[in-house]
Amino acid sequence: MKWSWRIARIAGIDVRVHATFLLLLLFVGLDAHRRYGSVEAGFVGAAWVIVLFVIVLMHEYGHAFAARRYGIGTQDITLLPIGGLARLERMPREPRQELVVAIAGPAVNVVLAALLWAGLHLAGSPPDPTSAGFASQEALVGRRIAERLLAANVILAVFNLIPAFPMDGGRVLRALMAWRTGDFRRATMRAAEIGRALALLLGLVGAFGLGRIVAPNGMLVLVALFVWIAAASEAAAVSEEGELAELPLSRVMQTDVRTLSPDESLARAVEQLLAGFQQDFPVVEHGRVVGVLARRDLIPALKTHGTEAPVRAVMRTDFIVATPEEPIEEALARLKACGCQALPVVRGQTLLGLLTLDNVGEYIMIRAALRGAR
Repeated sequence: MKWSWRIARIAGIDVRVHATFLLLLLFVGLDAHRRYGSVEAGFVGAAWVIVLFVIVLMHEYGHAFAARRYGIGTQDITLLPIGGLARLERMPREPRQELVVAIAGPAVNVVLAALLWAGLHLAGSPPDPTSAGFASQEALVGRRIAERLLAANVILAVFNLIPAFPMDGGRVLRALMAWRTGDFRRATMRAAEIGRALALLLGLVGAFGLGRIVAPNGMLVLVALFVWIAAASEAAAVSEEGELAELPLSRVMQTDVRTLSPDESLARAVEQLLAGFQQDFPVVEHGRVVGVLARRDLIPALKTHGTEAPVRAVMRTDFIVATPEEPIEEALARLKACGCQALPVVRGQTLLGLLTLDNVGEYIMIRAALRGAR
């Protein structure tokens, strides 16, 4: 995700923080300083936000570990002002699997809330707040922090289970509907409709409040906007996948492919790139695909090696390929998982074509235009 930076790698998953999250810390710190009139209050406010987002991170790892159980990796987890986002390599298509993955995040919050409740229960009655003893005051502060963490976990669990797709509750709803009907696409569309309706309601509550129960809240409006856009995006993605279901790569792949030889210079690659034919080039030697030279590798290589360096010094040899009979949906999943821009289509080791996201997008647009014409 753009404007985000990696801050850690835990259990093989990159943890990233978005620039807007830093703005949230600054806003909360300045607001606490304004309200309480001390620098310490500002730092405490910002620290509390960090603690809350550690809980959010644990929530997202719940999703990631549940997905890993089904062989689905997680590209990264990004912390945003409205919460966390775990980018799975692909979403499970089995309703039972999606149900487990979706419920795993809120389940983490439920477990944390139960542990905090048990700890408070075992600690007994809270100390007397009028006591002058340092130990009593310290115990009281610790108890209040635990109570606030307990409340935060309960709120996170309940809020995420609201059936507003694509939030966790919406994914649970889709999984249950798909389980009952056996139609994943229809279940997605129905869940997206419900999600948009709830987003509209949430946005109205955030903008105008709900009498004396809920005051107007800008954060609710932002969450509603996110849910609305994400629900529409997910529905569109599933609709596109329906267009591609069981369609072989040979129907969509680019067949007019420019290739490079491993012994050619990078200057030749620059010529091909500037000619506008394509951005990624299969490297072919004796009729076999032996590598891929991607634009993202070519540009940095020009700075360090110049134009006279051979292609073999820069090309990737750990590339993945597809076959012309392979369903597009499967190839696209692998293309997105590796972060590649193009996928050589081969039979044996002979190059037949190239699959790019542009090819797929153009095919979908053409199909949509033809449907409109009919």
